Amino acid sequence: MTHPPRIIFDLDGTLVDSAPDLHAAANVTLAALGREDVSLSQVKAFIGNGIIKLVERCLDATGGADPRTFDAALAKFQTAYEADPATLTTVYPGVRGALTDLCAAGFAMGLCTNKPEAPARDILRRFGLAQYFDAVVGGDTIGALKPDPAPLLACGEKLSDGPMVYVGDSETDAATARAAQAPFLLFTKGYRKTAVDQIAHQAVFDQFEKLEGLARWAAGMDQEAPSDRIA
Repeated sequence: MTHPPRIIFDLDGTLVDSAPDLHAAANVTLAALGREDVSLSQVKAFIGNGIIKLVERCLDATGGADPRTFDAALAKFQTAYEADPATLTTVYPGVRGALTDLCAAGFAMGLCTNKPEAPARDILRRFGLAQYFDAVVGGDTIGALKPDPAPLLACGEKLSDGPMVYVGDSETDAATARAAQAPFLLFTKGYRKTAVDQIAHQAVFDQFEKLEGLARWAAGMDQEAPSDRIA
């Protein structure tokens, strides 16, 4: 293989369980508006289309908002979340080992998330994951959000010209990979809203120990696929 294969990851619900910190920031925002809290399960359902949509959905769930109220809520949320994006967040089991193995296997690695780039990089740094990623594209990096394929393609362009694989947990990630014509590996323990068989994918996994074999196959490094996780 002339160029190293590229593997690009989503962040929220894929590498980290960030919903508790997003939930905390959402309720700080709602409290400032004199509104009732939203639940953690509601926030998990709201994740996936960027901060603007998350705030919009929180406001819709608590009575709606006019443009002025929305702008104030968005500013409050951004301030609250960027000040404390990682206290309650956890890395999914096996992530560090999988990233180490993929690096050793010769993959160039990137991150493509709808979270703004600054808190995404902050989370990577705080959990000791930044060292693995040669490119990070956030929701505000190029002015486009997934499922537009532009952020994923931009991230890939920063890495190499090798085959590209995308790893994520949601319907949005699947649509992004399809639009970018990249194989999609679906992590099933994230924030998806529908059944696994309703989300387009080349393979699924529920433990990160299984990821390297799937990634090698999806990138064309191995001809024989791991037997039980293929669509």
